[in-house]
Parts: sequence; structure tokens; C-alpha cells
Amino acid sequence: MNIFSQSFWRACMRILRCAPLLLLFACVHTPEISVTIEVHAPETADSSTLYIAGNNNQMGDWQADIVQLENVGNHNWQSTFHYEAGTILEYKITRGSWDMEATNQDGSPFQNTVLKVETDTTVQSDVHYWKHGKAIEIQGQITGDVRFHKDFSAPALLPRDIVVWLPPNYSQNPDRRYPVLYMQDGQNIFDPKTASYQVDWQIDESADSLIRAVVIEPIIIVGINNTVQRTAEYTLTSTGSAYRTFVIETVKAFVDATYRTKPGREYTAVGGSSYGGTVAFMLAWENPHIFSKSLCMSPAFKTKGVNIVRHVRKDKGPKPDILFYLDNGGVGLEEQLQPGIDLMMSTLEKKGYQLGDDYFWVLDQDARHFESAWAKRIPNALKLLYGVEGE
Repeated sequence: MNIFSQSFWRACMRILRCAPLLLLFACVHTPEISVTIEVHAPETADSSTLYIAGNNNQMGDWQADIVQLENVGNHNWQSTFHYEAGTILEYKITRGSWDMEATNQDGSPFQNTVLKVETDTTVQSDVHYWKHGKAIEIQGQITGDVRFHKDFSAPALLPRDIVVWLPPNYSQNPDRRYPVLYMQDGQNIFDPKTASYQVDWQIDESADSLIRAVVIEPIIIVGINNTVQRTAEYTLTSTGSAYRTFVIETVKAFVDATYRTKPGREYTAVGGSSYGGTVAFMLAWENPHIFSKSLCMSPAFKTKGVNIVRHVRKDKGPKPDILFYLDNGGVGLEEQLQPGIDLMMSTLEKKGYQLGDDYFWVLDQDARHFESAWAKRIPNALKLLYGVEGE
């Protein structure tokens, strides 16, 4: 056999030895799927600029003026995106702001379009109506005694306001002190006028009714407003670490010094939804000497780029003495969050937590990832965390 033949056969053998690895790579590699969004707006001029705003980075993370659709003529706009199979998309169409989003004939905004990515597909939408370009006048709808505090700041964080809701008869009982629930996304929980989509959690109405009916004990609720750094603040980043310190050392310290609170851990809870539920979990997990309860609605425990389940699994310390409330819906993004919640519950049980004793779990199969769904579930959550014995 000549030198050329020997080299040829050695090369063939190397390929054969690598074949199983190449086959394995081919098996585990998940090809991306193309999703084309087409919008037909016959009453809208081709010179107009249309945007898509959705629940992922490619679609601008719900920013109304980031991801522009391409005009292809004859009142049609489109764009193509690429996702892994199983990704769940939610999105809306705008003309650059939420004051100019697509609407129904009566002026009401479209529901989110929801799509589970399974194969290359094209989604077509017809848009005939838009909001008229100025904000709809939303009336404030706050129940109870609410105090506003401006421009709280800390190193590495943007300033934000906090809102403090006081229980019925707070002023009439000057010697009484109260437990405190610290909530994320504060502008969304009390007032539809300040809420991101003009729909609030109605936590003030729910708490007021439950306290007056002696179903739950009286509590103070603190809403901590979010900022444009919300994702970084609510996840395991350096900004997130700074935010968690801010909640304890700045916000809680101020509230305890200003209001008649019960500052001990057994009277202090933290809550939120989506990534707000994620940071609520982490605040309690890392600081059981500060918090004894954590309310986590539709929490994003394990998503692309975020995995706090791994963080909890790696924690070899003693089981933190925390009561967790977890819940989720079953539609759209909620379906995508469910595997992470399942993993977290399994992890908690391996660490000694028991369903019904150390944590609660509620599934609302028909609910979407939205403020109205959290408003529907908040009364039951408050009863589980603050229920009066005998109720």
C-alpha cells in the first residue's frame, strides 16, 4: 500500500471514530423554526411604521417601539423570527406606542396573539383600527389610605417611587403594629391609572374587603415600583443583587422607621408576579432571617437565561423556614413557565418542604399571564398567607 493510500485510510478511520459523536450532535441539536408575522392594515398608509411587541427579546420584550415590521407594499407589513420548538409567543401590533396599538372596532385593544412554535409557520393578522394616538383617560381607583414616597435610590440602581397601603382603621389605632407585605411592580398593584396596561391587581380592594370581614389579619402592603432595568433587577445578576439589598436596607428600613410595623421576620413577607415572583422567592430564600413568607405568582423560575432552580439545588445549607405560595395559569406564556415551577416544587420537596404545610400550589388552568389573572387569585393567596384562624 503506497503512502497516499495509507493516509487515505487513516483519514477514513478518524471519520468513523468520530461518527458516533457527530450522530449524537445531530440528535441533540435543535434546529430553529421560522415564524413569519404578516400584518394587513388596509386603512393604514404604506408610509406608516408598524411595530411588533412581544414576550421575548426578538420581539422587544413588550417595548412598543423597538422591533419594526417591514412594509412590503399594498398595506402589508411583515417580519420573520426564529425560535426553538416549544417556544410560546405572545405579542401585539402597535404604531410605536401603547397609545397607538391595534384595537377592535369599539376601540378596545386586541388580546395578545398567542402561538406555540411547533413548525415553520406564517401568522396573518388584519388590523383596521388603532387607538387614536392619545392616552385613554383612566380614572384612579384606589381603595383605602395610600401614601406615596418619591425617588428612592441606591448604588447601581435607578430611582423609583414606593407606595404604602395602610389597613382599615390604621389611624384610629395608634398603638397597634402590623405585618408588612412587600410587593414588586408597585405601579401595577393598586391603581389602574398607573398600571402598565391600565389593569391593576386590585390588591387594595381585596385586602380591604378581607380585613373588614375578619378573614385575614390587618396588614400593610408596600408596592415597590419597577424601572426599565426590571429584568436585571429581578434576576440573578449584579443589578439583581443590588436590588435585593435595596429592598432590605433601603425600603424595609424606611417603612419600619416611618410606619407602625412589626419588623420581625415572622411578620414580614415579600411577593410579586412573573420575574417579580422570581425575585420574591430569592429575597426570602437568601434572607430567611428577614422574611418568613413569599408570594410567587406565575414565577419565572427556569427560562432561557434564568435558572434559579439550579441556584436552590446547589444550596447545601439548612432548609430555610419560609412559607411559599406558588401559582400559575395554563394559557400562553403560563404554559412555558410551568416546567420551571414543577422543577422548583420537586426541589423544595427534596429539601424537606411539604405541600400544604411549607408551601401552597394553585393552578388556574384557563388563566393567562396578565394582571387580571393575578387580581383574581390574590384574595385566595392572602387568605392562605394571612388567614385568621377559624376562617
